Amino acid sequence: MSIVEFKDVTRVYTSGEHETRALDGVNLTLEEGKFVVILGQSGAGKSTLLNMLGGLDSPTSGTILVEGKDISKLTNNELAEYRAKTVGFVFQFYNLIPTLTVQENVALVKEISKEALDPKEIIDEVGLLDHLHNFPAELSGGEQQRVSIARALCKNPKIILCDEPTGALDSETGVMVLKLLLSMARNYGKTIVIVTHNQNIAKMADVVIRVKNGKIKSCEEQSNPMSADEVEW
Repeated sequence: MSIVEFKDVTRVYTSGEHETRALDGVNLTLEEGKFVVILGQSGAGKSTLLNMLGGLDSPTSGTILVEGKDISKLTNNELAEYRAKTVGFVFQFYNLIPTLTVQENVALVKEISKEALDPKEIIDEVGLLDHLHNFPAELSGGEQQRVSIARALCKNPKIILCDEPTGALDSETGVMVLKLLLSMARNYGKTIVIVTHNQNIAKMADVVIRVKNGKIKSCEEQSNPMSADEVEW
């Protein structure tokens, strides 16, 4: 069952008389519960695509349907509600609040989502129950990223959007984080969308989308994606 549809989506940024076409007539369908990797070089348009899906930016033209609703037509208040209920975000540099503990960082989502899960249970799920009362500065990079994933998951969203989630991690820690994200798709039915330039991550994906110059160059379904353990890092 499809959860996301991009229909002829274009995003043009203007600076004076100069125009940059970040997305150029993108058509794309994503199925629910899939592990999706979007590949492309810097400036290809992959992060713009992610921001559109996350409701952080709006298309210049075209339609973006999520669960049948056109999010490109939502008001600012409706977009805020969409971001609170439907999507979770995992960033490269964690975006944790340094003055809050692990539990407090994750529990923040209860203030914006009525369907939020129990923070302590989710922290246990990502293997950090022993660090409930630690502050971000007391954690390794991989542990901080797992807190970020716990925070995204605690909202109980349908879609989790990840922008280079392993970019600041060593390969061993990155594999651990990818296993966790993969389990969210396999065991919890979440649709995981990862933007990256790392070709190895694509080997684990159900769907690999390649973006170049604002266009979808290919969209390939993989019938037998590798596990994180099988990928040679």
